[in-house]
Amino acid sequence: MRLRGRKGIREDLEQQRDLVVLDPREYKGRWAEAFGNGRPIHIELGMGKGQFISGMSVKYPEVNFIGMDMYDELIRRAGEKVRAIWREQGAERPENVRLALGNVESLEEFFAPGEVERIYLNFSDPWPKKKHWRRRLTHPRFLDKYRALLNERGEIHFKTDSRILFEFSLNSFAACGLQMSDISLSLHEGGVNEGHVMTEYESKFVGQGLPIYRCEVIVGEAALQRYHEHKLERF
Repeated sequence: MRLRGRKGIREDLEQQRDLVVLDPREYKGRWAEAFGNGRPIHIELGMGKGQFISGMSVKYPEVNFIGMDMYDELIRRAGEKVRAIWREQGAERPENVRLALGNVESLEEFFAPGEVERIYLNFSDPWPKKKHWRRRLTHPRFLDKYRALLNERGEIHFKTDSRILFEFSLNSFAACGLQMSDISLSLHEGGVNEGHVMTEYESKFVGQGLPIYRCEVIVGEAALQRYHEHKLERF
């Protein structure tokens, strides 16, 4: 992806320290300090223009959200969206969301083991060519990174419009011995699923009548125990 950013964009982002983190390495192991509380931390990897992370931060004020992307311009656009949605709520500044500039390849440099409770992977690049499969964010080499960062309640929530990527991902989760839950081959079939905050891509694809594939991956021990307890209750 090539983005043409505004002139002086980095200088602008440097003035937004209440929201933007240009070097997430500075907060490794102390993100709770950055937020000023010990609430659970949920991160979205590859947040795009910020529709999902801004919507989630308003819907779940009891959670701290971090939206991460590697492009200055997307950080800028997401920042505008976050501030706008919080102004609609009557808040001067967003308290429970930060936007971090970083590459997923270096994720272990940004977060300490057990520091994260949930990871969102929304409409990641499907990298269709076989020679690029290692770049897919659900490849086992990335799953190993996620498992190291997630705490005992840790989960991965994954959405995509690519059936090829979805099938690949299910196989990756299974190969890594991860428990899957709430698998959907058409999340919004019969109408928009109001329980889910949508991304920009998701809104577009749903409007075109395309299926959205989704699943949750249970990683942490406490999360696994809760999953099995609920499974027994259902049956």
